[in-house]
Amino acid sequence: MNRINRPKSEGERVLIGIPISAGIAIGPVFGAAEPPAVITRHAIAAEDVTAETARLDAAVAQSRNQLTKLRARLAVLPEDSQAEIAPLLDAYLQMIGPSRLLRGVRARVARLRSAETAVEEETDALAAAFLAMPVDPEDRSGQERRAEEVREIGRRLVRNLTRSPFRSFSALPDGAVLVCEGLRPADAALLDPSRVAGVATDEGGADGHTAILLRALGLPAVLGVAGLSQAALPGHAVIIDGSAGTVTTDPTPASLAAARKKVTAFARELQRLAKFRRLASVTTDGEAVELQANLEIPAELPLIAQSGCTGIGLLRTEFLFMNRETLPSEADQTETYRAVIEAMGGDPVTIRVLDWGAEKEIEALVTAGIVPEVGDQNPALGLRGIRLLLRETALFEVQLAAILRAAVAGPVRILLPMVTSLSEVKQAREIYERVARRLRRRGEKLPDTLPPMGIMIETPGAALSADALALEADFFAIGTNDLSMYTLAVDRGESDVAHLYDPLHPAVLRLVQFATEAALRLRMPVSVCGEMAGNPKLTSLLLGMGLRSFSMNASAVPRVKQAVRSLSEADCTRFARRVMEQTDPARIREMILGDGARAEKPVKAPRSPSP
Repeated sequence: MNRINRPKSEGERVLIGIPISAGIAIGPVFGAAEPPAVITRHAIAAEDVTAETARLDAAVAQSRNQLTKLRARLAVLPEDSQAEIAPLLDAYLQMIGPSRLLRGVRARVARLRSAETAVEEETDALAAAFLAMPVDPEDRSGQERRAEEVREIGRRLVRNLTRSPFRSFSALPDGAVLVCEGLRPADAALLDPSRVAGVATDEGGADGHTAILLRALGLPAVLGVAGLSQAALPGHAVIIDGSAGTVTTDPTPASLAAARKKVTAFARELQRLAKFRRLASVTTDGEAVELQANLEIPAELPLIAQSGCTGIGLLRTEFLFMNRETLPSEADQTETYRAVIEAMGGDPVTIRVLDWGAEKEIEALVTAGIVPEVGDQNPALGLRGIRLLLRETALFEVQLAAILRAAVAGPVRILLPMVTSLSEVKQAREIYERVARRLRRRGEKLPDTLPPMGIMIETPGAALSADALALEADFFAIGTNDLSMYTLAVDRGESDVAHLYDPLHPAVLRLVQFATEAALRLRMPVSVCGEMAGNPKLTSLLLGMGLRSFSMNASAVPRVKQAVRSLSEADCTRFARRVMEQTDPARIREMILGDGARAEKPVKAPRSPSP
């Protein structure tokens, strides 16, 4: 009998990476290597510019044809995955149209650079510009995705210019685990979840397009596993734990048996959480709790639709202004907002107006002369959020007009960022009402009652003046990420002080409590929309403080709903009272991560609702 010669195993090894997509995958390793596209950057003669431009145009046309075919291939994928991946491919197609990227490449060719050289130099410059921007932690993932989009188009163009072959999955056997150094979004879109057991790579992170697509495909995945390609031998067994972020190479029989039990347990967990998505978010003693989702880019809408949430509690609008040379028009913004509102099918959408700060680089604002090229030395304390919008009222009015015009499509709320004083809210409301009057005179159809206008509580100043702000605002949204940062004077992006960032610090909790109580006294809606909202271990504390509305990443909604349905309002109130009596952050963490508002008991899977 013939045997396949394989490299000898060194025994079981457990490698640690970044958990990307939950689930357990067991199968043989399949490595899909991609030959590198080797080029030498060089100049060309002036008489060769026309020919080089023609080569570039041919590569652009070939790239467009490839992406169009790839988009057509999505029909074989699950409907939810199609909805997630298609917008990304559309973005790629736009970038190889009349885009800033191609204008820059052609300009470099005209300056006597070869087509390959021009593509690499321009994509490197654009990607580096994105990554060099200091940004808020909550916006960094969006910047990194935009940089990766530019790089991906550059790689595709270079491969077509050099006639280098692309990665192929045609030989991938059913049930295999894909292991490679890195996986690009366009590669991930080629994977068939009915054939691939799981994915693991040496490179990659949790917030890139590849990670989003793997989650949309439902493939267990771990990225950023250092040394994986050398440790995982082709054809040898491997276990991927997408929840724990581990990759076990050459597992022992005992490890394989344990992994198979985890596969069964994970399948049961998915069934249980799926039932929670369809159930009401209500405590054991009948208190309704609103669970909504945060939205950074429209591509996340399919995940939100699957989550079981009841609306969008925070739509960040910065994506409309980034990665473009000109400001979005009123018509462009109206169309985008209306599409999101219609997609929510009558569930409310809270739209936060542009939250620019000097740490968020938006070229269109610089080009328009609205902000300087060089930002403030201390951007977190500079011209950002509502401060910029009140100075540049034309920019503010265009966005308000677009939101009002789109509001006829469904229930909408408007959210003001970085408010610190009552006068800012009053000025914003005057502008808001002036815009509404102008639109009505213009004959635009608007809601009979203007959408509510609320404010972010994300600084100690706003939290401590919440009593006064509640008299002018229509609702509060407590942003615990920035509130923690400003309260503790800690930038969690700085490694030297990141360990001091603690949303469970007594000072942060007291500011959350103060703002919540100020809203409740006036029976005004108040929600929490930072990371605290999506942590089910904190649900009992937040409910006990009086909060009844949470907005979080869509993936967190089922587990938070599970927590809500296992808690009673009375127990949460008593638990929160005990926590707020504490002064030691370590003791608070011990209480919350311990038994919480109830003793730890297995939570029974809910029964399916009656038809």
